[in-house]
Amino acid sequence: MSATHPLSGLLVIDFTHVLAGPACSYYLGLLGAEVIKVESSVKGDAIRHRGGTDAQAASVGKSTSYLTQGAGKRSVALDLQAPVDLDRFHQLLSRADVLVENHVPQTMKRLQLDEQTLTDKHPHLIHCALTGYGRGGPQENTAAYDVNIQAACGLMEATGTTESGPVRTGAPVLDYATAMAAAFAISAALYERRQSGKGTFIDVSMLETGLSLMSSTVTDFLKTGNAPQRRGNLANSRSPGAGSFTCREGVMSLGVNEEAHFISLARALKRDDWLSDSRYAQREARKLNASQLAEEIEAELATKTAIEWEPLLQSAGVPSARLRSLPEALQSEQVKARGYVQTTDDQVHVPTLPFRINGADVYRPVGAAPALGEHTDEIIEWLESGR
Repeated sequence: MSATHPLSGLLVIDFTHVLAGPACSYYLGLLGAEVIKVESSVKGDAIRHRGGTDAQAASVGKSTSYLTQGAGKRSVALDLQAPVDLDRFHQLLSRADVLVENHVPQTMKRLQLDEQTLTDKHPHLIHCALTGYGRGGPQENTAAYDVNIQAACGLMEATGTTESGPVRTGAPVLDYATAMAAAFAISAALYERRQSGKGTFIDVSMLETGLSLMSSTVTDFLKTGNAPQRRGNLANSRSPGAGSFTCREGVMSLGVNEEAHFISLARALKRDDWLSDSRYAQREARKLNASQLAEEIEAELATKTAIEWEPLLQSAGVPSARLRSLPEALQSEQVKARGYVQTTDDQVHVPTLPFRINGADVYRPVGAAPALGEHTDEIIEWLESGR
């Protein structure tokens, strides 16, 4: 595999379920690692049968939520309560570089797969555990999903308007942010292992990931004592001219935060008079007259549609974007040009990585998302052969 797949040759054991854990190992697989997904022989990953709107796919164990981060993996079905299968699991770990799992600590301890046991038995192994609240503290064994952590970290309380009340984000952002945090940590641990020759244990907290996504807000509160208020679509910068504005048709999001941005906006809207108007000419004056400025901006934007305004404003140097639906975003020329959506061997369209290394064209999953236990026999044969 090419040098743009830096994890080629690594074996990752994916003992995960639902979204965050499987997404982490999926990202590692896109970068070249071989990923073996270990699932319960009784029911497999529960997300196979729920998530998404395709009920038929879910009924056969391939829900769209499962397919999103299932491609390119091999699946082995084991009953870890059975000594023979637990031994097979340890055989896998003895050959693996990385274990990714997202079970609460008491579950791993019950299975005799806790971090101390695995460190003693497999000192070369990088063991990455993703949990809702992280190790230590009174909630280390508390189960959690994305929606629970959005509530627990303060993100929901800061989202929405005073009228709407707290609002969950429209996608499971905490799951995927935690997956990326875990993949980041694994990359660092692999680098460290090159120096030390030893594996390590990585403890990833969804709660702390959520707080990290709010870092600037966290610092502001810690310094000032001012808790974040729900501001709807207004920008966190609180700059006049930063927020969402209705056009004749559609909505434009403006990020007018710097003086140069305001000058560009005034000229793009043919309102050079704002630059000499005492209410708007200076930033502090604009803050005092923010509501009046917003009304004037919206009045100008009402003369055209958002589709018309976007290229005009962007070409003028105004940080801006038209509000799009997900279907519109996926059809945009920018997303298509980058090849962000890729097609698996069984013709399922899935997201790939949001970055490229050394000019790599795309990161495409190799192989389709496996059926439960699809590769059990060949993996057991491989283990028994000693190859």
